[in-house]
Amino acid sequence: MGKGGNQGEGAAEREATMPTFSWEEIQKHNLRTDKWLVIDRKVYNITEWSHRHPGGQRVIGHYAGEDATDVFHAFHPDLNFVRKFLKPLLIGELAPEEPSQDRGKNSQITEDFRVLRKTAKDMNLFKANHMFFLLNLAHIIALESIAWFTIFYFGNGWIPTLITAFVLATSQAQAGWLQHDYGHLSVYGKSTWNHIVHKFVIGHLKGASANWWNHRHFQHHAKPNIFQKDPDVNMLHVFVLGEWQPIEYGKKKLKYLPYNHQHEYFFLIGPPLLIPMYFQYQIIMTMILRKDWVDLAWAISYYTRFFFTYIPFYGILGTLLFLTFVRFLESHWFVWVTQMNHIVMEIDQEPYRDWFSSQLLATCNVEQSLFNDWFSGHLNFQIEHHLFPTMPRHNLHKVAPLVKSLCAKHGIEYQEKPLLRALLDIIRSLKKSGELWLDAYLHK
Repeated sequence: MGKGGNQGEGAAEREATMPTFSWEEIQKHNLRTDKWLVIDRKVYNITEWSHRHPGGQRVIGHYAGEDATDVFHAFHPDLNFVRKFLKPLLIGELAPEEPSQDRGKNSQITEDFRVLRKTAKDMNLFKANHMFFLLNLAHIIALESIAWFTIFYFGNGWIPTLITAFVLATSQAQAGWLQHDYGHLSVYGKSTWNHIVHKFVIGHLKGASANWWNHRHFQHHAKPNIFQKDPDVNMLHVFVLGEWQPIEYGKKKLKYLPYNHQHEYFFLIGPPLLIPMYFQYQIIMTMILRKDWVDLAWAISYYTRFFFTYIPFYGILGTLLFLTFVRFLESHWFVWVTQMNHIVMEIDQEPYRDWFSSQLLATCNVEQSLFNDWFSGHLNFQIEHHLFPTMPRHNLHKVAPLVKSLCAKHGIEYQEKPLLRALLDIIRSLKKSGELWLDAYLHK
């Protein structure tokens, strides 16, 4: 139990004796209106401050009542800066007899992972090669220029239009991977510069919202493949995923769609519609409802540029249809790449695992090659990216052998597949989940 009454004064940090708490008491504070968490054995009350958290209140709230040391270090490259925000929130520390890990999490894995992280830092793997990212941006701009020149030179016939659409879809996909780098603060040493360039890439080059992406994507990283915490597995009753959800839906006789055929209708409503319909609507409504006027201005600059460029060739309606087709093509690329690493892995309720184990059970890799690296924006190294989200992507292959070694030491499976098998596993996993649903629906 807590000893001492001051809950929120930074002066407590300077006192010789601080209030101490047990894990039993800390775990009670995991409500929306009452949130504590632990970082490096220090206890923080984040209830009020979580609303001002730059990554969104949900991502930090997902660790309420838990040890958040590893996720804190994973998300924040400039620790000295963020610790300034922690001081006023400090209310005490773990009692000396309490373990550093809550809920029986594997302390040896955690200790070994922290050694691995320090080794990666000593190897300078968190330092970016700025030329790499500059060349990535240059090749995106080159693709945009080639697309315009194709229509300008060859006219707006069907063949030039199709070629241009595929070139633009390629540039959009690559811009998506690039904004992902800046969003994770993995390029510049100062967070501010990453945020500025992130808004430019995702806003002006893609017409999307940086705040929307941050709010959604950081939750995914904090608790990957966890229902109610990872928005990427919130399928709005369209699909059932993993093993637990389809069985639960089956037992409750829930049949919003014929899930035993989800591996078939996935081709009709998954890759074709995610970006041009669902994401497009969600992004625009989020910017308006949350009054993200800066993000909205960046997005408007994209649409202004696009329509100004292509209205002379297609007219207003034709340009709108052309843009929708480009989004349609990009959506296929995005869905297959992002789902090949996650949807095939364990998807369940909150298991309360250590950081290393939770990421390994929710992610898998695709074999390295120049094409795979480019095609997926280095998300073929999804395991390493999830363990070290601020590490520049061009260094992920360097830390991979260390991760494999740690997995071997603790008997944790490190999954790495050929690209084609990884893509086919998406369909296999949907089919398996659908069959589990049908069996539970008919017999339980």
